[in-house]
Amino acid sequence: MARARLIGDRTSKVMVQAMERRATDMRGRVFQITLLTALLISLFILGVLIADVVVDAWGVLTGRPGGFLSGTMRSLSDDPKLGVHQALVGTFWIAVFVAVLAFPIGIGAAIWLEEYAPKNRFTRFIELNIRNLAGVPSVVYGLLGLFLFVNSLGDLTGGKSIAAAGITLAILVLPIVIITAQEAIRAVPQGLKEGAYGVGATKWTMIRSQVLPYAAPGIFTGTLLSMSRGIGEAAPLLVVGAVSGRLGSNPGFFDLSAINAEAFMAMPVIIVEWVQNSGRDPGFAEAAAAAIVVLLVFVILMNAAAIFMRNHFEKKRE
Repeated sequence: MARARLIGDRTSKVMVQAMERRATDMRGRVFQITLLTALLISLFILGVLIADVVVDAWGVLTGRPGGFLSGTMRSLSDDPKLGVHQALVGTFWIAVFVAVLAFPIGIGAAIWLEEYAPKNRFTRFIELNIRNLAGVPSVVYGLLGLFLFVNSLGDLTGGKSIAAAGITLAILVLPIVIITAQEAIRAVPQGLKEGAYGVGATKWTMIRSQVLPYAAPGIFTGTLLSMSRGIGEAAPLLVVGAVSGRLGSNPGFFDLSAINAEAFMAMPVIIVEWVQNSGRDPGFAEAAAAAIVVLLVFVILMNAAAIFMRNHFEKKRE
């Protein structure tokens, strides 16, 4: 018995020494270095682009920041009333439409697919189409919005209006919302669900008290990042009818009449317009750079909200 124990101890010692002296995983190390290099290159390129835009926009942002944020579209870059107020209002309401329409529908669809839908060919067909729709070019959604929400349902949406644009972009990001919410729900440990069932919870109670709180950080992050993509799209807005010239009115952020107005602006559209106009008027290049910075700040604020809510729910989950 003692001899067998001694042999077992020696064997364990030899195995530990062999594990400590094992050769370095060169392939894994090379792969890790490759990933790190790709990350550093991407961050470097992003940093250079942001620095270049900020340098070009510095004169406008420091010279008249308030006037630029409250100004409107003008034909000359040196006009002191040139600004992005109308485009900011349009982008704000488009983001509201995306949040109100895409988020509840997308999260609800993800819950149904993961918790209620039977696992058969029909549901697999639905999921396959959702993933395919996530890769459809944005201009195709713009054509859908032009046909459906501008021409066919123009009496309800106001035609070429913020409402039509907001619904179109909500449909654009809806597949992304569904996919990210599904992945967050799948990450919920099975033990939490079984524990809820063990204390007599119904399926909906289990989803409300266990699944959604645990999956909330991933859901919020994915949905708000999809909104960031949506409000940065220019092609669907141009197809739906966003204008790049002067608007007859200058609505406020909470002016509901702007939703069904016959014309609207958005930040991506005026950025494209000013970049095109910079060929004849170099001053528009600085205005376009300043508009890019404003849009970046808008997106960063939304991402910060996503991070805040994610951390809040992670603390509650712990």
